[in-house]
Amino acid sequence: MAKRISDEIIIKKYANRRLYNTGTSTYVTLDDLAQMVRRDEQFKVLDARTSEDITHTILTQIIFEQEAKSENSLLPVSFLRKLISYYGDQMQTLVPAFLDQSLRSFSEQQGQIREQVNRTFGNTPLAKDIPAPVAAVDEQVRRNTENFRQNLQAFSPFLATKSGSDRDARLGASEIDDLKAQLKVIQHRLDRLDH
Repeated sequence: MAKRISDEIIIKKYANRRLYNTGTSTYVTLDDLAQMVRRDEQFKVLDARTSEDITHTILTQIIFEQEAKSENSLLPVSFLRKLISYYGDQMQTLVPAFLDQSLRSFSEQQGQIREQVNRTFGNTPLAKDIPAPVAAVDEQVRRNTENFRQNLQAFSPFLATKSGSDRDARLGASEIDDLKAQLKVIQHRLDRLDH
């Protein structure tokens, strides 16, 4: 019988780096665990020798592998730089809650984007191959960027704001272009999941 903690599948990591799924009594890879995450299967990874919870470390390794083999990485360099800068900073304790809330909000908005595509192109097989209308994507990106800025200001009200309208416009445009590219990748991945 599978060992579970409140419906979590226990994955044991052995000294030889092998991962053992106690739910299926099989060895698994990081790719297998990534698929479990996509299927929203809850699991906890424990060090087989010490029983220490190493789920965070394993999930970080999964992200690293996915970023390394993906043509279109999910985490832009600018985001990674900013994230790294928060380590050891007084804001470090606020960042996890902020990122969690931002991703939840983004996940909720994915449904709205899909509805917009279906309203525009209908629910046809071809609609999956047609990118979302630029205006709808622009509006969604604008809202996401504004929400992100508001949330960041709420978590760090003492950060100085940038001055210079030209610099702000360039920064906003590059952020919007980056978010558009990310949305296209996400839409493509969502469409593949629908099959």
